[in-house]
Amino acid sequence: MAERVFVKRSDLSHPAAAVFAWHARPGALERLIPPWSKARVVAKKGGIESGARVELRMPVGPLSVRWVAEHRDYVEGREFTDVQVAGPFSLWEHTHRVTPTGPGSSVLEDTIRYRLPVGALGSVLGGSLVESELERTFAYRHRVTAQDLSTHASCVPAGSVAVTGASGLVGSSLVPFLRCGGHRVVEIGRSYSTASPDRLRWNPASGELDTAALEGVEAVVHLAGDNIASGRWSDSRKRSILESRVGPTRLLAENLAKMQRKPRVLVSASAIGFYGERGDTVVSEDDTAGEGFLADVCRQWEAAVEPAVRAGIRVVLLRIGVVLSARGGALARMLPPFLLGGGGVLGSGRQYMSWISLEDLIAIVHRAM
Repeated sequence: MAERVFVKRSDLSHPAAAVFAWHARPGALERLIPPWSKARVVAKKGGIESGARVELRMPVGPLSVRWVAEHRDYVEGREFTDVQVAGPFSLWEHTHRVTPTGPGSSVLEDTIRYRLPVGALGSVLGGSLVESELERTFAYRHRVTAQDLSTHASCVPAGSVAVTGASGLVGSSLVPFLRCGGHRVVEIGRSYSTASPDRLRWNPASGELDTAALEGVEAVVHLAGDNIASGRWSDSRKRSILESRVGPTRLLAENLAKMQRKPRVLVSASAIGFYGERGDTVVSEDDTAGEGFLADVCRQWEAAVEPAVRAGIRVVLLRIGVVLSARGGALARMLPPFLLGGGGVLGSGRQYMSWISLEDLIAIVHRAM
């Protein structure tokens, strides 16, 4: 089968050095993977320099395809190429190139040389599909690159940030976003068996949190808490939802308050459940708490940050709505009935749902920092 070439170019209002640096930082690949692809990084060796490697797992129907790429032809500040050494294509060579067009502008260009598998049959069956997916994917990649560069340029200078709940829907996108902006990120989690410079284990149930490892961290983003949409709300489930928020938040706030060099800001998640059921009434942060289980959870959750407030740490409480993303969460649960033909209007169809896109929420967290 003949070789194909795909090219995507975008004019960016950012210096070439900044664009290349964004691609060279940890987290760039995770930011560039489209949410609908469900691909995930399973192994990395190095960064984007020649000889570095990355392994991905990509779902294709009921199967999982392994894709290993090796980086070659690295030119500092200008370009690099990743070449498939194992994967679904007969040939795949992807060159990333950044060309300056002025002191504050550049062109981002992705050129892919590829051959589909199974010769002419692969071309007939999959040629137009692959071309369409490349167009969609690289439109997304260039848009995310431009947005991230603009967001980081307009906000805080890079520093050290600690994040709890880093493996969740929001955290798993926030962490690579911050790293692409030059931030050092320390992930705080219960599942980490050993501590490292970028990972810190904590155990809220036993009060375990090594604040010495957090010395020098300038901001803390607290996202940890059980998923309220997983499982029926039995008495034990409701107790777990409450305890997974209040106890860990209080532990974190108390320990941050005792630090010699305290972080400048704590951005702590809360939820619009704070307001209770208000129908079509528009509410703001000036409104009081509502009634019901979620409102009570949010009241106690927000009150748990008080030790940090008393210690002089700037505290931001984010009352987050329903986060929508193709990566998962609420949308993943709502989508299957619609795909099976079971979607439609519920009740009057005039009910309110206060939702936010995952990317907008990440930008809000960054702004709050």
